[in-house]
Amino acid sequence: MNLAVRSTAEEAMDAPDLPQADYRAVLADLANVNTVTMARRPTLDFLARAVGTRKRFRLLDVGYGEGDMLRAIARWAAKRGIVADLVGIDLNPNSAAAAHAATPADMTIDYRTGDYADLAGAGFDIVASSLVAHHMTAPQLRAFLRFMEAEAAAGWIVNDLHRHRFAHAGYPLLATVMRWHPIVRADGRLSIARAFRPAEWHAILADAGIGPAAQVVRRFPFRLCVERLR
Repeated sequence: MNLAVRSTAEEAMDAPDLPQADYRAVLADLANVNTVTMARRPTLDFLARAVGTRKRFRLLDVGYGEGDMLRAIARWAAKRGIVADLVGIDLNPNSAAAAHAATPADMTIDYRTGDYADLAGAGFDIVASSLVAHHMTAPQLRAFLRFMEAEAAAGWIVNDLHRHRFAHAGYPLLATVMRWHPIVRADGRLSIARAFRPAEWHAILADAGIGPAAQVVRRFPFRLCVERLR
């Protein structure tokens, strides 16, 4: 695959006719992928900077999947004695059931189904997304960036993959060793091919009218994060 050009091929997990059982199995393994690849760390690092000395905050996670990022944020806040009002929104109606099943009963997270755009004006301090941006087209991503810029009082973060040849070559080996779901094995490599590179992010930010107000930063391993602090 030519990684010089971003792939627009559809990922299997995004298929509307994917059976619910398969979708839930994929989400469970994606949560495992996030653990192995330390995918949550950039968001938590950003959160510490965005929250600062606040004793409470309200956060929206767009495209929460199985909810593992929101659970990590809930634990992070609880450990520090911070009150966290956590809301997740996901287009796939099967995500809510999977996230609720994976979330302890004593952990309060508001998992919703629908379009993030319907939450405009809901009063969020922070808006975050993790490994969602590469599922979007460039116009969809520009609209999402404008939403975050308008709605996040303290800041926002897009935590996503970096379209890098080493990651693209190495992921199949990792996925095979870990015996992840076949869809996770195939989609993982395609996700890398669908991801953006720094110059592409800068162009999208400029087109969205945000420009240098947001930073595009590399995070280990093979992550590109777009961060905006107020």
